[in-house]
Amino acid sequence: MKRMTLAILASAGLALAACGNTPGERALTGGLLGAGGGAAIGSLSGNAGAGALIGGAVGAVGGAVTAPQNQGYYR
Repeated sequence: MKRMTLAILASAGLALAACGNTPGERALTGGLLGAGGGAAIGSLSGNAGAGALIGGAVGAVGGAVTAPQNQGYYR
């Protein structure tokens, strides 16, 4: 059951990660989503605080280094 929950949370996190137009917006939203997902996963393993810190950091970095999807290439 824990593995299924982790897989669902990971999929949702990847689907929603880093929404925004600028690198700062994507870093912020990625960090917030990562912290939420990390806290949820961390609570399953017994340490929600560490999960939130790790997830937030990974989400922020991932959001900052990605490019927005709508760049006008598909007009």
